[in-house]
Amino acid sequence: MSGFAYRAVAAGGRVVRGQLAAASELELDGLLQQTGLQLIDCRPLRQGRASAGGVRAGSRELINFCFHLGQAHKAGLPILDALRDLRDSTGNPAFRDVLASLALAVEGGRGLSAAMAAFPVTFDRVFVNLVRAGEQSGELAAVLEQMTASLKWQDELVAQTRRLTLYPAFVATVVMAVVAFLMIYVVPQMSEFLKNMGQDMPLHTRALVATSAFVTAYWYLLLVLPVVLALGLRWLVRRHVWARLAFDRLKLRAWIVGPILEKIVMSRFITYFQIMYASGITVVDALKTSRDLAGNAVVAEALGKAHGYVEQGNSLSSALARAELFPPLVLRMVKMGEDVGQLEQSLLNITYFYNREVKESVERLQAMIEPAMTVILGLILGWVMLAVLGPIYDTIGRIAM
Repeated sequence: MSGFAYRAVAAGGRVVRGQLAAASELELDGLLQQTGLQLIDCRPLRQGRASAGGVRAGSRELINFCFHLGQAHKAGLPILDALRDLRDSTGNPAFRDVLASLALAVEGGRGLSAAMAAFPVTFDRVFVNLVRAGEQSGELAAVLEQMTASLKWQDELVAQTRRLTLYPAFVATVVMAVVAFLMIYVVPQMSEFLKNMGQDMPLHTRALVATSAFVTAYWYLLLVLPVVLALGLRWLVRRHVWARLAFDRLKLRAWIVGPILEKIVMSRFITYFQIMYASGITVVDALKTSRDLAGNAVVAEALGKAHGYVEQGNSLSSALARAELFPPLVLRMVKMGEDVGQLEQSLLNITYFYNREVKESVERLQAMIEPAMTVILGLILGWVMLAVLGPIYDTIGRIAM
């Protein structure tokens, strides 16, 4: 369905601007008239641009959206009133236009999920499917509350990860700046001084001088090569499935970081799978949809196999066991939930288990990384200073003798 950017006039003469999904200008005019607006002019939104499918909303906007609608629906307030309140209170102009279009579509008779589907950039397919399942099962408030909790957890994880990388990035920048200054300016002068004095340089000093000569001669390669390699790897991963699988497998096997990434991927999958299952979506459909949210090609491939096993009539626990993704404790919890008819509660417990594991793992890594970076900084600077000052002190000592 096409989208239109429009200008319309309300009953009091106020000019309203917004975006709305409609098949034609005639349908757009009819939708606006149903809400008491008279169309002034409009223009079609180009397909493929963000404006044609909404805007990419931030996590805070989506959290506020789910929380506000969930609380309003739980209190018995109409969704339309909640959308209007959100529209009037949001500080993001682009997201305000999306909310205005949602309110118009709902007022025109569409369901919330159908209205959201017209903005795939703002609300992805899983988001829309969860809302639709909540509408169909009559548990929209519960679904929105669970989505709020999930989005909050992801936002906190992102913030914690940023804090985790901020200190190492700062230390690495300082180290690179200091080492570059020493290699390009200090070491060449020291090397020339020692040569003039006829001083034999020890092995670690010769290694430093050779490194300095390489950095001075090929500094542009050291700047350009990492960027070229990163862009090439990105292109390769996007274009070829085998490269994406190999890269994602390497990430999961990375030292220290790999197990944490695996827990994050598993937590994201279980969280969305639990929400979809609690919303009334079948296990087969929930597996099919949530595997696309894993964010890792290796895990998505294994979940695809599990989806095939469930389609063949196998239980969820046996399918996940054959996928070889989850630890025995998780598999036992799933099987117990299936046996006693409490799979939803078991999935909730697994979600809590993984969320706690991820949080504790990130906190442990954060506690390790600061002293580790300090030690690395000390070793690098110690090597440079020893290699630079050691021969100089030896020369001064010989002169004094």
